[in-house]
Amino acid sequence: MSGWWRRQSQRDRAVLSIGAAVVASLLVWAWVWYPLSQSRAALAAEAAQAEADLLWLRSVAPELQRLRASGSATGLDRAGRSLLALADGTAREAGLGGSLVRIEPAGAGRVNLWFERVSFDAMTTWLETLRRQYGVGVDELVVERAIDTGTVDARIGVVDTQGS
Repeated sequence: MSGWWRRQSQRDRAVLSIGAAVVASLLVWAWVWYPLSQSRAALAAEAAQAEADLLWLRSVAPELQRLRASGSATGLDRAGRSLLALADGTAREAGLGGSLVRIEPAGAGRVNLWFERVSFDAMTTWLETLRRQYGVGVDELVVERAIDTGTVDARIGVVDTQGS
């Protein structure tokens, strides 16, 4: 390579040197500068969004504290029922009472329910109602196919996602 370089004329060496510098500059720009500037712009946008979120949170904090102090931190009305009473009552209202074989509290904010030969569709509709209307989520769900078509045996752990 050194011999090839020496065989080139002074003018060719100057053109090749300038070309190499331009290519090196373009590579540095494409592989270093441009990605860094894009990342910086994205981080700046993220920071601006985070600041806007923080301002909004600060503006609603007094209302949240007021709701928490009044005992209505959620818009969900449980009529003062415990999670156990809520799960049992709503299961019976949904027509699942005949399939409900066992219900027991499993610690603070958790209830376990056992169903036998329950309609899968009715059970999932009931679980969705619990989630939407009462803020109760499913922590554990074990489902096995039952003998009858469309029915299952299920063990469900529900939790109070609202903390009340």
